[in-house]
Amino acid sequence: MRAATGSQDTLNRLDHRDPLVFDTHELGRRPGSMRKVSRTLEAPEGLGIADVIGVPGKSPITLELRLESVVEGVLVTGTAETHVEGECSRCLEPVEDDLEVDFQELYYYPESEERHRARTPVADVLDEESDEETYRLEGDFFDLQPVLRDAVVLALPLQPVCQDDCLGLCSACGARLSDDPDHHHEAADPRWAALQGLSAAPGDEGDGIKNSDTREGLAENQEK
Repeated sequence: MRAATGSQDTLNRLDHRDPLVFDTHELGRRPGSMRKVSRTLEAPEGLGIADVIGVPGKSPITLELRLESVVEGVLVTGTAETHVEGECSRCLEPVEDDLEVDFQELYYYPESEERHRARTPVADVLDEESDEETYRLEGDFFDLQPVLRDAVVLALPLQPVCQDDCLGLCSACGARLSDDPDHHHEAADPRWAALQGLSAAPGDEGDGIKNSDTREGLAENQEK
């Protein structure tokens, strides 16, 4: 009775109006029955890698799903097609691409999972991580969003680039090096910086000799 109450509480938290929530009622619980579902919907916010690359919120996602009834629950196999946007990790220019991902997940019947736990000798010591990786049907409904989110994130590059040979930005002025491969700055060797103040400027030595000769000539004229 306690498990049934928990299942009802979970069911009440699921928004059946959410386009990523699917109904399996027509599929039934006859192992071997199958149903195909096609749906185009708006992407939820935050679908991707934050501040790197992802699916813009409310942009279209096309889903092709196959729902199969099995003994333990409903096996969901699908493909998602969408568009992603981000910025180059080297030069910060905008990056965009079309993305197609495949996924497959088993959503357990609540009672099927309870029977599985009852047969497991160490059921009472299952860690929380394993529990979170198990997806459950909530009544006749399942939420595809966490499965879709995992599939999209795993397919995205952690360091997207606008092109494979992008040269990045100039560390001195921030110019995009791919636009000017010969771009460079003249930089003095810092190892010689301390000696620059000690060396005489060009022409200083010669000027000193000329000034000395001039003073000696004036002294001779005065004596005469």
